[in-house]
Amino acid sequence: MAMKQLYRVPFQRNSDVEKEARCQYVERIMELEVEEAHHVFIYVDEAGFNLSKVKRHGRNLVGYRATITVPGQRGANITMCAAISNDGVLCHIPAIGPYNTERLITFLNALHERLIPPEERGLLRPGMPLFVIIWYNVAFHHFRLVNEWFGVHHRMMMLFLPAYSPFLSSSVLGGGRFMITIPMSKCPC
Repeated sequence: MAMKQLYRVPFQRNSDVEKEARCQYVERIMELEVEEAHHVFIYVDEAGFNLSKVKRHGRNLVGYRATITVPGQRGANITMCAAISNDGVLCHIPAIGPYNTERLITFLNALHERLIPPEERGLLRPGMPLFVIIWYNVAFHHFRLVNEWFGVHHRMMMLFLPAYSPFLSSSVLGGGRFMITIPMSKCPC
């Protein structure tokens, strides 16, 4: 037997309620898959980071400190909201500071413009794909403006991930590669 690091796992994560919520989520995805209309699943996530992040470990000769030059102030936080699907990154918009409802609506409008050609906007005919936005169950995703936006855009719908289920989101699974594929030189900040 060996000493090992303890990992903290919230006790709610594997409760019967959470397991049932995961099961219902998977069943809903399977229902959408078998419907006659073609559904495109799009994973949307917001990720914040600080531009002044630096390495915390370094190498140097024995007897000499490993040093790095850092800015005197912490710097600005950037939040990237992005949408990915099987076709790759569909839309990404960085912003200084956190995302809020107004920025989320701007992001959804940009995503809608990229997904649906102008001549098809406002139409809902058989054979046209429906876009399912899958995202975390955060408070501002439930706000009235967001619900109204989805009510007006009939080819778009939202589906929430169950709590404690990051393994059900491809934005988390591809998260490391996702941030690498978005070049910072295109950041309008």
